Amino acid sequence: MKKLIYLLPIIFVLTTLSVSCQEKAKEGFNMTAEELVKAMGTDTSLVILDVRTPPELTGQHGQIEGVINIPVQIIERRVGELEKYKDKNIAVICRSGNRSVFGTEILLKNGYKAKNVEGGMKAYNRLKK
Repeated sequence: MKKLIYLLPIIFVLTTLSVSCQEKAKEGFNMTAEELVKAMGTDTSLVILDVRTPPELTGQHGQIEGVINIPVQIIERRVGELEKYKDKNIAVICRSGNRSVFGTEILLKNGYKAKNVEGGMKAYNRLKK
């Protein structure tokens, strides 16, 4: 029992450090919808990748003009199509910011400069109202 009392604070500290390091690794992983809109106005080479399915682009949340559409379900197979954008900043967006996390991770793993748009098209559309 005494060993457990000494072990618990050590486990707590190690867990806290681990979570802190993971958060720092994610720094720069996300961008807000506000940051996206700003980048759209200032970064002439910005590429927006929408990872929703094609029918979603014409649905309730619409789409941003000029986006590249590759659904997240097949992005790993089609990532080579983005090779010409490898030196550009890529904003990855979906409906709510969940699927775009996976798309962003795939792009980063393949050497692209990508950021996930937090809140996705829902957040983007709230700004446009």
